Parts: sequence; C-alpha cells; structure tokens
Amino acid sequence: MPVAVPLLSMTIAHGLHVADRPLAVMIGNFDGVHRGHQAMAARTVAAARERGLGAAALTFEPHPREFFQSATAPARITPLREKLRLLMALGLDRVHVARFTRAFAALTPEAFVDQVLIGTLRARWLMVGADFCFGARRSGDVARLRALASERDVEVEVLEDVLEGTERISSSVVRAALDAGDLDRAQVLLGRTFRISGRVVHGQKLGRTLGFPTANIQLKYNRPPVFGIFAVRVHGIGPLPLDAVASLGFRPTVTEERRASLEVFVFDFAGDLYGRHLDIEFVAKLRDEETYNGLDALKAAIARDCAHALAILRAPGSASPTDAAAPPLRAATAHAPPPGSSSPDIPHG
Repeated sequence: MPVAVPLLSMTIAHGLHVADRPLAVMIGNFDGVHRGHQAMAARTVAAARERGLGAAALTFEPHPREFFQSATAPARITPLREKLRLLMALGLDRVHVARFTRAFAALTPEAFVDQVLIGTLRARWLMVGADFCFGARRSGDVARLRALASERDVEVEVLEDVLEGTERISSSVVRAALDAGDLDRAQVLLGRTFRISGRVVHGQKLGRTLGFPTANIQLKYNRPPVFGIFAVRVHGIGPLPLDAVASLGFRPTVTEERRASLEVFVFDFAGDLYGRHLDIEFVAKLRDEETYNGLDALKAAIARDCAHALAILRAPGSASPTDAAAPPLRAATAHAPPPGSSSPDIPHG
C-alpha cells in the first residue's frame, strides 16, 4: 500500500501515491545523485517555481537492471536511504519511489504516461536525460515521450550533458572511478566525498582479540562499489568526524564466506558503538585487500595500514571542512596502539 512520509520539508512517497498538486517531475534512477542529477534537480525546481508547480523526482526500487539481471547488475553507489537523503538536500518537494515489479515493467509507453505520470503524479512538466527509455522492453524513448506528452499538454525538457572535461558525468563513470580506487575523481564527479552509511552491528570480534576493535557497519547490499583498505573519517560518533582506517571486502584471511564486510578502526576512541548509525567518509585508498598467512602477518599489515592512514589524515591541510577545529592528536586509548607505532589493517570484529 502506498505510504507518504513527510521528511523535513519534503515528502517521500513509497509506492505510486497520488500527488496532492500538479508537479514538475524529473525521472531517473539517480544512483549516486552525482553532479548531473544535481543539475537536473536544480532545473526541475526552477521550472516548478516558474509554473507554480510542486517539484518532484520519480525513481525506482529496485533498480530495473537489478530486477531483470540481478547477478550482473552494477553495484549501487547509493542505497535507497542514502539516495533519498541526498535528494532531500536539492530543494525538491517530493520524491516518489515506484516499486519496480513485473506489472510495472509491462506497462506500455502510453500506459506509463497516462497512469503513472499524469494519473498519479499529475505531471505538467517533465525532465529526463537524453538516453531515457521507458515502457515495456524499453520501447519508449525521448522522441516518443515528447510526442505522448505533447498530445496531453505536458512539457518535456531534456537535460543537456553535464561534463567533466570532455566526458559526460554518469553513474557508470562514477562507478568506474570508485572501482579504480580513484576517490579524488569520484569526488569531482559526485560533487562531494564518497560515503557509506550504516548501523554498527555485532561481528566475530576477532579485531578485539588482535588489539584493534572495529565497528562492523551493516551493508545493505553485498556488492559495494569499492573494495580494499582505506583512510576514512567517521561521522556520527561526536560533534566532529574522527579519523579511522577501514576495510571493505571479504576478509580472506579469516573467513571463506563471500559476504562483503565494512569494518572501521577508529583512532583515539574507546566506547560502545553498537546500534549507532555511522557515516563513513572515504578519503584515500591505501591498497587492495590481501590474504595473509596467519594472524601475525595480518596484524603487521594492520599496523602498516594505520600508519599510512594517519599520515594521510593528519597531513597539513588534509582536515575535512567540518573538522578544521579538531583537537590535536592525543595519546591513544587502551584499545588503540599509539599513532605511528604498530597500527592496523582493520581487524575483523
């Protein structure tokens, strides 16, 4: 059953919930909510204000490629919760999350326009990308949308490509940068640092026995867009982000289970984080995940990674905008080795 949930000044409508006013609607998957999506939202909001309409986004859950090709679908840059949070910041009045089902996928282009865009969303103005396709078997394209919309007195505008250099910014380009570990390029494309958020859950607690207790972040999906060992900053513990090192991968040294795990060792912190929702800001990739011959070798690698992460995170001018006033490095707690001494590759639990 469709449910409309007000979040701050914006309404999130899970399911096809009838709009309470005519809308200007941008349509897409919006994975990553990158600079191209941000430009689309800015134009949608402006068009809505010019015409006295509400400004809305229509997105889909799951991603259509996940529905049809779950094994080969691309990794998500942003899970649904994070995507909605990012869209909230763009000035939209509503986001409609359409459940992508077999029945929804079977809609003809005409039915999609009449039932979804006009009948449910009361759309009077539409914004799409140049490669937009819709309807059963992707049989509708931008030209078809223009024709159908014109017959129904609905305006259609197509977003001009947003470029970085000579390359069009797209979700696939962002994924490629993340997959390559190029976090600087990903930041340019996204217009912000790449982050993963999630709740801290219980793990194997192996890291505690190694002397490096980690926060195990619950991942929504088993195919994150990045893998490896990273210098990170953790938001959500205190008023300022805390420096940390993170491992995102399959923990080949300690388990054969093929389930992705995000584990974060926070420098200069001792406390209970279970149940807390943390936001992990990825600053730099240190290396790929490796398999070690025993726990002693793992501990030595952990030490090198911590020293490397600290060198990056505490370098002059490296503070994130929100932590410029962070206190100087203090003596480590009993749970963390002194900075610059034996530090970790991220313990597992």
